[in-house]
Amino acid sequence: MGLKIAPSLASAPLDRLGQVIHELEQSGADSIHFDIEDGVFTPVMTLGTKIIADLRPLTRLPFDIHLMMVNPEWLIPSLARMGANRISVHYETCPYPRRILRAITTHGVQAGLALNPATPLPDLAFLRPYLSFVVVLTTEPEIPDSPFLPSILNKVTSGKMNPALDGIEWIADGGIDANNLSQVIQVGAGSIVAGRAVFKDGTITKNLQALRQATAQP
Repeated sequence: MGLKIAPSLASAPLDRLGQVIHELEQSGADSIHFDIEDGVFTPVMTLGTKIIADLRPLTRLPFDIHLMMVNPEWLIPSLARMGANRISVHYETCPYPRRILRAITTHGVQAGLALNPATPLPDLAFLRPYLSFVVVLTTEPEIPDSPFLPSILNKVTSGKMNPALDGIEWIADGGIDANNLSQVIQVGAGSIVAGRAVFKDGTITKNLQALRQATAQP
């Protein structure tokens, strides 16, 4: 199976999301990525939770929810009811990550951990009963055109080498485009989250095709 692409709606034109969802599905996106931000843990606030419930009837694509916020646990039951298929929380905001990952899986949703660029890869083996995927942020959420940080991909390399983490999906998120995608593939990531690369110039289908073509290049 090839690299999976999850377009991030944080970069989408929010005035026509229904049309965007339809085009993403027709163009072969693998899932839809939602960044839910609180303005505290991360300095921006783009999307709220209502958008998840409103868009859920429009597509069968999996909804991948990335909670960029402090105290994320209270939102989990609501997100599950809204139709979330996967929920990731930030390692930096969870003093008891095993507890919150277990809570996510209790609601029938895949559970993941996200790591900011400055966070070293922690020991994740004790979380394995509940952990399905790890999101490695390859940009800082500082400005709209934050640069891709290739050195951060070392976390994926290290994680893939750890036999205790066999079966974990590794996801690179941030600043990824057709020009640097080969670096992501080289370290063995199974999925990417792409925002600007998918929605630039309003040509979603063309942009997704370019990313697919880049994954096929040696």
